[in-house]
Amino acid sequence: MQPTTPEPHSAPGKAAWPTVAVPGRPGHAPEAAPAADDSAPDTVPAAQPAEEAALDPEPTYGSELLNELRAQVAQFVILPSQQALDAVTLWVAATHLQPAWQHAPRLAVVGPAKRCGKSRLLDVLTETVHEPMLTINTTPAAIFRSITDEPPTLLVDEADTIFGTPKQAEKNEEMRGLLNAGHQRNRYVTRVVGNDHTPHRFATFAMAALAGIGDLPDTIMDRSVVIRMRRRAEGESVKPFRSRRDTPALHDLRDRIAAWTRPLLDEAADLEPAMPVEDRAADTWEPLVIVADLAAGPWPRLARAACAQMVAAEVAAEEDHPSSARILADIRRVFVAQREVDSLSTDELLHHLRQDLEGPWAEWGRNGLSPRELGSLLRDFDIRPGNVRLADGTQRKGYTRNKFLDAWRRYCPTVHSVNAEPAASPSG
Repeated sequence: MQPTTPEPHSAPGKAAWPTVAVPGRPGHAPEAAPAADDSAPDTVPAAQPAEEAALDPEPTYGSELLNELRAQVAQFVILPSQQALDAVTLWVAATHLQPAWQHAPRLAVVGPAKRCGKSRLLDVLTETVHEPMLTINTTPAAIFRSITDEPPTLLVDEADTIFGTPKQAEKNEEMRGLLNAGHQRNRYVTRVVGNDHTPHRFATFAMAALAGIGDLPDTIMDRSVVIRMRRRAEGESVKPFRSRRDTPALHDLRDRIAAWTRPLLDEAADLEPAMPVEDRAADTWEPLVIVADLAAGPWPRLARAACAQMVAAEVAAEEDHPSSARILADIRRVFVAQREVDSLSTDELLHHLRQDLEGPWAEWGRNGLSPRELGSLLRDFDIRPGNVRLADGTQRKGYTRNKFLDAWRRYCPTVHSVNAEPAASPSG
């Protein structure tokens, strides 16, 4: 999509910042939201208790659009939870109201391994957000020059190739600085331009979605709505995304969302909703909650539930730990070799892992893989050690086999039964 010059906004200027640009593509956003289209596909909102539904505000045309958008996203990608699906839906709609926001939330789409649906989700976002700007091999200088009073939505795939190692992170420090500064309005960078090296101030404020393997730098994760993707399990299926077939419907929905949000810019800028979280988490989630409040229906409740649960999950998560699906396959082989015992002590599990001459665990770190490092690797898959009872009746710290079953089903799908031959270790 080529950048366009925004039309002037003629509504009374109530926003705190003077220039309020019109979101959406010029010529595609009528002055008022159209009446609900009876031909639009029916969507089924998430199940809710009757007493909660009775307390929901009356749904609006906007709530119908959000229902439709949620259903479209769910066709192509399996999100890790209903709350994550709701959050992605609200984040997409919020990109069409960027001139109203004080903070531009990042969407961090991360997963522990390849083939978790991260890039596919970015495909869908590209066709539904406001003015997408793919930043593959794009320099920070080019991004600076692309951000205006009506900013694009930045989309960064394979972010692990930018920030994955200390050397990469150091090389791309300017990009990290741009993404950090752009979370808040009126944070500029100054660069010299032209032959006479004249200082020029560049805007950074823009919403951004970043997808990659493993966590992004802490400073970016702290400014993000975090979506922790998982690989599809056997039996889970999605509709393949085909640009020629699917893009027109997504563009039509995008333009209807832009039309709905256009008259709401000043109202959105003035709202200060009650939030279930505080501080930076509240800053990041506030645009999503405001969109939900404008849409009404069940969305105000769904937005706050997603905010509270997903922020709490991130608070509980460990910071910056390595991850790899390789450890799951190797632990699976250990349990198979030990006749599928119910549990193994941490020491015994580490002993067997280090004995594998083809594995990396004997040379992991200074003295081989340690209990702490093993715990860090497995936290990506929500597997944690605990007190286990061993075959000899003693109790020790270790891991139970049943805690691995879901992760094995998702990341080691070639292992179908306890008698199956061990699968080759994935490379990560």
